Amino acid sequence: MNMTKSLAAACLLLLAAGSAHASGGQNYALECTIVADARTGEALHREGTCDQRFAPASTFKFALAVMGFDSGILKSPHDPVWKLKPEFHASKREQAYKTVDPAIWEKDSIVWYSQQLTMKLGMKRFSDYVTEFDYGNMDVSGDPGKANGLTRAWLMSSLAISPDEQIGFLHRFKTRSLPVSEQAYRQTEATIATFDADDGWKVHGKTGSGWLRDKNGKIDETRPLGWFVGWAEKDGREVIFARLNIGAEKSEKPGSIYAREKMLADLPRLVEAK
Repeated sequence: MNMTKSLAAACLLLLAAGSAHASGGQNYALECTIVADARTGEALHREGTCDQRFAPASTFKFALAVMGFDSGILKSPHDPVWKLKPEFHASKREQAYKTVDPAIWEKDSIVWYSQQLTMKLGMKRFSDYVTEFDYGNMDVSGDPGKANGLTRAWLMSSLAISPDEQIGFLHRFKTRSLPVSEQAYRQTEATIATFDADDGWKVHGKTGSGWLRDKNGKIDETRPLGWFVGWAEKDGREVIFARLNIGAEKSEKPGSIYAREKMLADLPRLVEAK
């Protein structure tokens, strides 16, 4: 399924399900929550629409970290440190980040660091990794006619992945089934941000947010997208998870924050549900 078809499907889903409400007053037209055993990949909980593809947004930084550490461009959670330059065209928020290392990049979701990493990889190596990872639709062409896939493919552009496919990628990561070095696994695990959930669970994950586009291809802020994906551990037990929500009205809270808060609150209950 290409991105155009994915967005068309998303629009139909949004129109058809506009009355579904979640907590906090936000109207959600599409939601998916999956929790699976990290070793076997068996779903412990799967609820909602989980087979539709959407842009990974900043959850793709998880896969980018694996690429960066495997290629040797990234060395450790704090190496390399890259300095912001005017030619990076950083957003207003990201202009405050004058120096960034991999840990800050993942925790605070710095787009310009991702783009410097992919440029250092080059298009062929970048595309090869995405294909070898079997990541979603594997389409890194970018916006039609703009030849910007190397720096934009995952940002509400050509690359798309479903929650089910996010779980597949996470399972391959946690079972060491990706074609990368052990160093890449260990350093990525050390770099992804950590959060505390109830009942003693340690959660490691990456958020992602954006907006769907209208029929004219323009950003529609009444249709926010929010992801939270990763793994969690407690007392030797390990699970992987993916949470996605697509809004049907404008919200002051980013969809990614809602997705993370919801997952952290619900995880202990969902793990024991089966």
